Amino acid sequence: MLSSWYVRLRNRLSEAISGHAAEEEGQGMVEYALILVLIAIVVIVILAVVGHKVSTVFSNINGGLN
Repeated sequence: MLSSWYVRLRNRLSEAISGHAAEEEGQGMVEYALILVLIAIVVIVILAVVGHKVSTVFSNINGGLN
């Protein structure tokens, strides 16, 4: 009985010090991964939409230099 109280107290102190529950340790990594995936999707969409225009601009510049 005393050991179970000790374990609960230790877990609560650990949560208070770290600012989050022990079960939520992996949650931060998942959130970072989701943000990175979202950024990657946005970059791919922007490149798909604007890519041809940028290519045309560089082709025009290259043609003007020749």
